[in-house]
Amino acid sequence: MKKIRSSYDFNQTTREERILKEQTNSDFFDNLASPKTFFSSFIASTSKQEAKIKKILSETSSLFLGDAKQYLDMMPDESVQSIITSPPYWALRDYHIDGQIGLEGSVYKYIDTLADLFDRAKRVLKNDGTFWLNIGDSYTSGGRKWRAPDSKNKARAMSVRPDTPEGLKPKELIGVPWRLAFALQARGWYLRSDIIWEKPNCQPESVKDRPTRCHEYLFLFSKNEKYKYHIDAQKGPNGRRVRDVWSINTKANKETSGHFAVYPIELIEPCILFGTNENDLILDPFMGSGSTAVAANQLNRRFVGIELNPDYYQMSINRLCAEGMNVLEDLA
Repeated sequence: MKKIRSSYDFNQTTREERILKEQTNSDFFDNLASPKTFFSSFIASTSKQEAKIKKILSETSSLFLGDAKQYLDMMPDESVQSIITSPPYWALRDYHIDGQIGLEGSVYKYIDTLADLFDRAKRVLKNDGTFWLNIGDSYTSGGRKWRAPDSKNKARAMSVRPDTPEGLKPKELIGVPWRLAFALQARGWYLRSDIIWEKPNCQPESVKDRPTRCHEYLFLFSKNEKYKYHIDAQKGPNGRRVRDVWSINTKANKETSGHFAVYPIELIEPCILFGTNENDLILDPFMGSGSTAVAANQLNRRFVGIELNPDYYQMSINRLCAEGMNVLEDLA
């Protein structure tokens, strides 16, 4: 039987207790594939855990359940080599979780919230580190407080939608990616590249007065003018250097069923190869279904993922275990 070190702060919510019970059930672990490595699964509620978090980050990969700001504040300075993440987009999803990002009353508040969080992340990024940010755009609501489900994508349904942002008109493309990029640039980040993620198999849209959207942005930021970047780590067609338009299909994955915004492993892999070495630590403060962690593990990098939603946290654990990893519990 696989060895699992497990301890737990029992002053947690019932939902978190259920998650931990599932993780530490012996039958659950007996059914895992042979472990390739270990990762820590961590639930904490106070800053008393700071020393333990530092120890975990220096030894293994980790998943943390809770608010990203809390965990970032407990992480050591310059402890991660790269940040790769895709935060919730504004006014596109309601994840029905307290403290979620994406349903702020205005897009300007949303951008400030993310910029404040990435300020915290900047502290834990090494001086030669990179920050890869996948972000999509959205349209103004036109005054509607709800959104009906799409026949092709029922997850689009929302019972609440923020008002049209001040200064914009109904039916306008908001320009969220560039507004956020400029906000981060103003806070000292170096904006190095605007990569277009083209989706050849993009979802159809019912709108009839504009082209169907089939791309998102992947911004490359750095903390300083000079940073780690392995230009030849991956090649494009005919051995050329990689261009800034990446054509990558979205993919369905049974392990991520229930998460509506999964970005593909193929989008993350180049970021990892260009910006890190083996055994470097990669941070995703919006871990979601665990794609960044899976890609990092496959490329022999360590990861630290933070997720607010207990269901997605469990999804990440299940997905990593399906990849052959094993949970090393140490939660007290």
